[in-house]
Amino acid sequence: MTRARTRDERGAASAFIVGMTITMLVVAGLVVDGGGALNAKSTIADDVEAAAVAGAQATDELHYRQHDELVVNPAEAEARAREVLASRGYTDIRVYATETTVTVSARDTVATKMLLLIGFNEFDIDATATAEAGVL
Repeated sequence: MTRARTRDERGAASAFIVGMTITMLVVAGLVVDGGGALNAKSTIADDVEAAAVAGAQATDELHYRQHDELVVNPAEAEARAREVLASRGYTDIRVYATETTVTVSARDTVATKMLLLIGFNEFDIDATATAEAGVL
């Protein structure tokens, strides 16, 4: 009489639990760190927009009085925009100002908390905004 061979399934549940635990940690990391990155992206977008508006408010009053034309003082606009972003802790700032518009860009990084476990250390975020002078 021959014996039927049975498959040895010892440890299968342990492998499943380990695999699911790792998967759940990665998903939790995406939720926590991804949410933090989205929040930081929204913050940098708001800050860049505020800097562009501050720059666009640097109008040349003398030119307006003489020519009834509203123009931006590019040097002052750039200084104002940089000051706004520097006061909020940004270091990678780009400002381009003309007599009609002010364009501001900034970059930053957001450190991860949970995704460090799988070797993902940070998210790079950036934003750009443009504002133009206007009379309200």
